[in-house]
Amino acid sequence: MREECGRVLPGRSEGAYGYAVVDVEATGSSSHRHRVVELAVLLLDPDLVPQGEFTTLVDPQGPVGPTHIHGIEPEHLIGSPRFAAIAARLLALLRGRVLVGHNVGCDRAFLAAEYARLGLRLPAVPEVCTMRIAAAGDRPLPYGLSLRACAAGIGLTDWSPHTALGDVRATAALLAHHAPRLPGLSDLLVTAAGLPWPEPSGVLAAADGLWVRRRNDSARATVPNVRHGHA
Repeated sequence: MREECGRVLPGRSEGAYGYAVVDVEATGSSSHRHRVVELAVLLLDPDLVPQGEFTTLVDPQGPVGPTHIHGIEPEHLIGSPRFAAIAARLLALLRGRVLVGHNVGCDRAFLAAEYARLGLRLPAVPEVCTMRIAAAGDRPLPYGLSLRACAAGIGLTDWSPHTALGDVRATAALLAHHAPRLPGLSDLLVTAAGLPWPEPSGVLAAADGLWVRRRNDSARATVPNVRHGHA
């Protein structure tokens, strides 16, 4: 049975102000040659309070790539949407928000490449990179700057690395941990809220594919079945 996979938390909304923590799993390391095979977005308000989380497998229209890393097999993608089918909805989630990721430039590059294939250009969204924040910290990280190592550095070990939803949750925890010593976050929020975003049109605007969670996602029980994030 396939699951629809988004959740807006009670009493909150997707209002376009705050942070969008993102993670993509891909079929390879090049945003120009490879495709997104899974993505997740965790929305945070300006005070870093969770507003909702969304995740889906994505049909890359080709090989799934390094299964030994992301754990996704070709059969897991049966019934999953192509990127074009979720592109309009994803734009709505990201619009007006600061983009956050662990090595966020990589995640943004893959998203920008997917939108470029559809004829849309992402704006120069303000970004926060938790990997750079960890690298600039006072305490050394003996095991490197991977998300797993940085998460362990703040005591976070019980999560699912290399699943998009697991990774955005860990990244959000890193942001919350480091935020008190980060200057200029309020300025980034204001800048992000004022940026113009492209509007999908035609077939893309009409596309409304179901977001389909991976079967082996250990966090699946925490997100109820909903359509596109609406309970």
